[in-house]
Amino acid sequence: MGGENKSKAPSGVKAVLQYTGIPPSWLDYRPKLPSRNWLIFWTVTSTVTGYYVYDRRECKRIRQAYVDRVSHLAERPLGILEPPRKVRVYGCKWPGDEDYNASIKYFRRYIKPILVAAGIDYDIVNGNKSGELAQKIADEIRARRRVEAGLDSPPIHLLATPTYVPPEVLEKRAVEDGAVIIGRPAFKEFMLGLARGWTEGLQPVDRDEALANALADDGHFDEPEEGVAHTPKPVTQYTPPPITPTPGTDVAPPATIPPIPPLLLVSFVDYIGFSQIPYMLWDWFNQRERVRAGAEAAYRLVMRQTRPFREVATPTSPSDLAFDKDKEAFFKSSTAEIPVETAKSREKYYAELPARLQVARELARGVREPTKEEAAHPPPTEVELRQERMNKEKVWRNRVDGWEIIKPAQKVFFDERLRGLLSVYVDPEETMESETKV
Repeated sequence: MGGENKSKAPSGVKAVLQYTGIPPSWLDYRPKLPSRNWLIFWTVTSTVTGYYVYDRRECKRIRQAYVDRVSHLAERPLGILEPPRKVRVYGCKWPGDEDYNASIKYFRRYIKPILVAAGIDYDIVNGNKSGELAQKIADEIRARRRVEAGLDSPPIHLLATPTYVPPEVLEKRAVEDGAVIIGRPAFKEFMLGLARGWTEGLQPVDRDEALANALADDGHFDEPEEGVAHTPKPVTQYTPPPITPTPGTDVAPPATIPPIPPLLLVSFVDYIGFSQIPYMLWDWFNQRERVRAGAEAAYRLVMRQTRPFREVATPTSPSDLAFDKDKEAFFKSSTAEIPVETAKSREKYYAELPARLQVARELARGVREPTKEEAAHPPPTEVELRQERMNKEKVWRNRVDGWEIIKPAQKVFFDERLRGLLSVYVDPEETMESETKV
């Protein structure tokens, strides 16, 4: 008996649980600490997750604090024909980013919630290509000047509606409501668009026709004379028109410019490219900073407190013309090569054009039969080649013109007639309560 090895009888909780059907191996399990690598993994994962959750919780808190601060303004009753306050939002394509809506997305995500809470409507003007915003603003001003000069009539549908509001009243409301400019590229295009709109002539201009006339005599589609070598004009690097607008000849530009809405200058940067991945990561984990910046900007607009625009720097404050200049360092490096790359593309295209044009003419005139490949995939006709060249030239010129407006070396164009007319929104004297601070 004494030599027999008997297992020790279970006791306590274990004795009770063994009759519940729980496997004995579970009752005998002895947990142990995870390995060093697992400890590192869980520590990093939990830290990153916790920081992300904290950041997004702070985003909601900060946004809600500003929403609560302005929401009472949306409850103010309006008259029957009194429209709500409506601001204009100007954005444009960030250099090097294929998403031309990046600045507008920033507005909708970080600024719009506060404006909506305050009962403020908005109208968006966006440039899908560099230079397009400046052209839109200039065209809009020129259209207004044509109506005021009696060259065009006001739109008929405005006169026919029972809620018709005179243009001068609409203009007064637009000046009072304000304008939002997202980022330095949009600021450069906005200022240039103002200058062009109030300086250029009012004669109708068909830009496609003007380009077609400019290309008509370059010799690239001329018929070569028999026995004479055809030498079209050499293709040189495209030189964009000067940035400074020149007065028109049909109607003199006004000596003074009407009042301009106060400007809300919103700092914006679009991180793109491999070298900016660290900034993207930091930005992703610190969204609360963008939420705070957007909410503060919207709050300035809502409260309507402004100061005069500073054309020159003072000992204590920088010039407003230098707004967001440091963000130009984040332009994608390849954008600086736009003029050179465009010139190379143009050269290559025109080098291949004579052979393509010869094929089109030979097939059109029955000089030879099409090859098997040409029969399966007909080459473009001469008409199609002319249209193709027209489209390419339009793209090339717009790219170079747009880059010349927003490139870092180009200063913000300032029309001297704007001196004393511009103002910018600033932080109101009162500050947010401490609950909005991190």
